[in-house]
Amino acid sequence: MSAQTSKSSPPEVDMACCTLCMGCLEVCPEVFSFNEAAEFIEVAELKSYPEDKLREAINICPRNCISRPGSDT
Repeated sequence: MSAQTSKSSPPEVDMACCTLCMGCLEVCPEVFSFNEAAEFIEVAELKSYPEDKLREAINICPRNCISRPGSDT
């Protein structure tokens, strides 16, 4: 079974509340990466996003810093 993908807009990370726990990188490294020079989480620009993994990343974020504009996840 393949993971669900969506052509919707990319997730957004509110860096004002992000604690850099790196949980999003662990569950969804194809979307999230850590910019060591600037010390913030980057979101990849993709044609489609793995919905299941994004939902998991959103759910494990301890401060609810990840959102999906135009989505209810």
